[in-house]
This record gives sequence, C-alpha cells and structure tokens, in this order.
Amino acid sequence: MKRTTGVLISGLAAGVILVGCSPSVQGGDTSCEDFISSDEKTQNDAVAKMLKDEKGTDPAQLEITGTRVSVMTFCQTAGKQESKIKEAPHL
Repeated sequence: MKRTTGVLISGLAAGVILVGCSPSVQGGDTSCEDFISSDEKTQNDAVAKMLKDEKGTDPAQLEITGTRVSVMTFCQTAGKQESKIKEAPHL
C-alpha cells in the first residue's frame, strides 16, 4: 500500500512540474518569443483564441492558417521578442 501511494504521489508531482513548464494559450497577448518557440498546434490555438476574442465567433481554419503565417512573419521581422501577436497585421 505504501509503495502504491509513493508512486502515485511521485506521478502527481511530475505532472504538476510538467504542466507548470508549458506555455499557456494567451491569445493575442502571447509574446512573439513564446509564439515562435511553440509548436504549430499551440500557435494555431493562440491565433484562434485571438481571432475569436476580436470577432466574437470561431474563425475558419483558413483564416487561422493565414493569420498564423502573418504573425510568424511579423515576429521574425518587425516584431520584438516581447511584442504581442495581436500587434501583427491581420484581417
């Protein structure tokens, strides 16, 4: 019984540590630094949240993809690491 409890507690502790390290989806307030270092799914989630916050409706996948490319270009050229992705030009 003690061994099972120890394994369970160790697993929960590891889970808490891993969750604390992952960047959260902040929508338009995501920094360029976090955006560029994220995988494509996380980038799409951030862009989708930003667009939904701006327009009030769920964006189409084509709009998410186009905006993600625009944000990536902005962050790699004119944007700074601390720039927010909502500052990128998009429709």
